[in-house]
Amino acid sequence: MTVLEAIAVLLAGGAAGAINVVVGSGTLVTFPVLLAVGYSPLVANVSNTLGLVPGSLAGAVGYREELRGRRRQVSEFACASVAGGLVGAVLLLVLPEGAFEVVVPVLVALAVILVAVQPLISKKVGAPERGGRKARGGPLLFGLIFVTGVYGGYFGAAQGVLLLGIMGLMLSDSLQELNAIKNVLAGLVNGVAALVFVFAADPAWEAVGLIAVGATIGGAAGAKVARRLPPNVLRGVVVVVGCVAFVQLVR
Repeated sequence: MTVLEAIAVLLAGGAAGAINVVVGSGTLVTFPVLLAVGYSPLVANVSNTLGLVPGSLAGAVGYREELRGRRRQVSEFACASVAGGLVGAVLLLVLPEGAFEVVVPVLVALAVILVAVQPLISKKVGAPERGGRKARGGPLLFGLIFVTGVYGGYFGAAQGVLLLGIMGLMLSDSLQELNAIKNVLAGLVNGVAALVFVFAADPAWEAVGLIAVGATIGGAAGAKVARRLPPNVLRGVVVVVGCVAFVQLVR
């Protein structure tokens, strides 16, 4: 990796850390950058997952006020996320690498679409329910969080968008409260997948380190401005980068 490539990976990690806190699609920035500097899709995905874990932690810490009094709720959801992340990580390793290369363009396209329609999801999530709070969600919510965890452990792009949409349909918490929970759950999925990859995969550790440094800084900064920064500009960047990644992958 050249110096310029290292700088690009570092900056991508910073952007991804901030975007994950605000929008939840940072992988669409780091993943194509790792592809551009020469890593295979599988190595890029594994390295990206490992590198983004510190950024998720920084974002969760930045949202600690919104998480107060929600330990039980978050703990319940965390069980579904951790189980799903573990399944997704194992699937990534046991399925043939060729299968990942076929599936990734579809996942990228899906993630780009999800990011593009984020305003509609946010509007639904932010709309308060008349007559009080919704139920805690029940088995359906836990099942959907588990499925999202499987997706996140396997690839991860836009899992935050999926989580916001799912929780918003079944809970009446504010958007900021849901975003705080989303940051914790996405971080847990990345974390459990990272543990699997450390022992069972072959990550590019130089890329992991650069992304981790950038994501930590970006995650901390993103949490500070998330409540004030309109996500439209970030969303546009993510969509453009995602389209570039899709074109690269289908060549």
